Amino acid sequence: MATARKILKLQRPFPMRRGGELPNVEVAYETWGDPAVRHDHAVMIFTGLSPSAHAASSTEDSSQGWWEDMIGPGRPIDTRRFFVICVNSLGSPFGSTSPISINAATGQPYRLTFPVLTVEDMARAGHEVAISLGVKKLAAVIGPSLGGMTVLAYCALFPGETRSVVSISAAARSAPFSIALRSLQREMIRRDPAWREGNYSADAIPVQGMRLARKLGMITYRSAKEWTQRFGRERASAEHQPGDPFGIDFEVESYLENHATKFTGQFDPNCYLYISRAMDLFDLADHGGTVQDALRRFTVERALVIGVETDLLFPIGQQQELADGLAVGGREVEFVRMPSLQGHDSFLVDMDRFRPVIGDFLQEKTKNLPEGL
Repeated sequence: MATARKILKLQRPFPMRRGGELPNVEVAYETWGDPAVRHDHAVMIFTGLSPSAHAASSTEDSSQGWWEDMIGPGRPIDTRRFFVICVNSLGSPFGSTSPISINAATGQPYRLTFPVLTVEDMARAGHEVAISLGVKKLAAVIGPSLGGMTVLAYCALFPGETRSVVSISAAARSAPFSIALRSLQREMIRRDPAWREGNYSADAIPVQGMRLARKLGMITYRSAKEWTQRFGRERASAEHQPGDPFGIDFEVESYLENHATKFTGQFDPNCYLYISRAMDLFDLADHGGTVQDALRRFTVERALVIGVETDLLFPIGQQQELADGLAVGGREVEFVRMPSLQGHDSFLVDMDRFRPVIGDFLQEKTKNLPEGL
């Protein structure tokens, strides 16, 4: 059983962690599997920065999801065994309340009047979805990248409400290198004259700033070794545009250009700024004095931490820190170092490595659950 996107509408104030509140909130989410098992076998997935809640296809929406090979009957997140929920992050433009949403008090989009967004706010929005579905305790919370940070926030904010955790290419806090990169991306957008202090119109967004920010992001999402193997110094087939002597010369440049062009038509710039900053602001130490103390307080029974050796944004040492911290207290922790070539994006593309690791971990959780569910 699978369903298309739903919207949870909270008709009450939603206080934000760093001050201010939203008078009401909408949270977009999708579900897969049999709702009858949700009380004992519900899995919640939080996404990375840019995806929607459409993690997999369904009978009502046959388009391919961003984690299509991971979710479904017989797949690692098996919808015969689990009731699966994927939440669109608060602040994202794909259905949840965000800077592009209309502020009822003004009749205009929030834009930069949107309160400071944090990863904790995203986790609380997901928790509201769980409550609305009658799920008191999740079998697992799973998230890659920003989603992995949201998973950590969820465990810190709601002790006793999940039995296991799967953190993929995430961290307890952003490293200075990652903060510097994202800061530059945000500046690229804000320096675009079309940004207009966030007051651009839908048909005149800061395209150049978004293009440059996306290109820098794409460079950091993959590894230098993959760029070499994939493109080498292969020349682009297209001629330079007239009057542009410094146009595209290499295939790798064409690749970045194509991705940047596609992204600018899909993601709102102000939403990007808010979510990007939320990643930098997150620090698990805020929930315990130190990262180690915060992790020690987690009440989960089991944890799977996956890191990628070629990840520039969330280096493998940060994954080791999470695994070591979670292991304190005698809980069962599995730490997997993936040798994937694709860097931070490996969880999206290196399915041959990720599928069995995640599947085995979740299979162990429900090994006595009948196949027929």
